[in-house]
Amino acid sequence: MILDIIRSTDPVPYREAYDRQKVLHARRVAGEIPDTLWLLEHPPVLTTGIRKDQSANILIDPNIVGAEIVETERGGEVTYHGPGQLVGYLFVSIENHGYQVRRFVEKLEGAFITYLSDSHGIQARHDDEHTGVWVGMEKITAIGIALRERVTLHGFAFNVNTDLSHFKWIVPCGIADGGRGVTSLEKLTGRTADFSEVAENIALIVSKALGYDI
Repeated sequence: MILDIIRSTDPVPYREAYDRQKVLHARRVAGEIPDTLWLLEHPPVLTTGIRKDQSANILIDPNIVGAEIVETERGGEVTYHGPGQLVGYLFVSIENHGYQVRRFVEKLEGAFITYLSDSHGIQARHDDEHTGVWVGMEKITAIGIALRERVTLHGFAFNVNTDLSHFKWIVPCGIADGGRGVTSLEKLTGRTADFSEVAENIALIVSKALGYDI
């Protein structure tokens, strides 16, 4: 069993990507394509999940900073996407993972924890209270999965060379705890990462963590 990889090298506007997600999801439900991971970047955008009204977690006028707001059906709360952030959308039959969405998310978290440790010597962790991957009290990978007709939608956002100042536009993922924050691979290593190389490595390690053949 192989995870098909799609890689967009130019930033894709979120609404355009959202429309394509729906097409890829429908094709996976119909059995026209195998389990698939789409890797890409977005221009600046704020997305909201299915939880209660999240307007209080948006701290700026998006028109002033040139970002749009898009409501989605994923789990979680408000999230920022932008240049330098590796976004991965997964169209995966949950039947292949024992119908366990929580376990699927944990496998994704494990993939990034392994990558950060093996490739960069960074000790990351899972958090029992908040989904995603954390280095200390700072989140480096956000994860939000939706499930429709037993096939996943949405996925992860990994801060590679992300402008972290843009996270001041929001209360990231609705977490107002002053002791928590966000970080990036660039911040932790002190150098700008080769984005294409990171994308290749993440594709491989996510495939392996989810049990696909390499």
